[in-house]
Amino acid sequence: MMGDGMVSQGSIQVKPNAVKIRRIPHKGDDKEHQGTIVGFAGSTADAFTLLERLEMKLDEYPGQLARSCVELAKGWRTDKYLRRLEASLIVADATVSLELTGNGDVIESHDGILGVGSGSPFAIAAARALMDSSDLDAEAVARKAMNIAADMCIYTNKEFLVETMETKEKEEEV
Repeated sequence: MMGDGMVSQGSIQVKPNAVKIRRIPHKGDDKEHQGTIVGFAGSTADAFTLLERLEMKLDEYPGQLARSCVELAKGWRTDKYLRRLEASLIVADATVSLELTGNGDVIESHDGILGVGSGSPFAIAAARALMDSSDLDAEAVARKAMNIAADMCIYTNKEFLVETMETKEKEEEV
């Protein structure tokens, strides 16, 4: 997962190097269990509120990232306080990556590429093109795609933070 460090208020860039990616360790994690990586866009305070709620759901449903995210999304959509929160999250563990929104969406990408924030349409398009036409690994694709987004979107910069983990292949469903 890769994120830029841009924080803006309206049309003003106020901070270039914010940390918008966090790793949430799971209780009892060992080398095989690498925790969950969360990236966010939108209101920082709102995102941190959602991160706290996600941590509670992960404690409630250990090892079940998708279920934890669905439960968070249900609360986010129905709770009078939470529904006013303005942020988007990307959440990933070694088996799945999901996008969560305040509309109640829990989206798993069809091609493994997700993005949130103002530059995400540019980064997603670039990443898809790079995945189809190169032998780059995921981190190299993300770096090139984010550079393209930063060149096109005034709210995206090149102060990148990267969090990686080893992934597990999904078992084919019969």
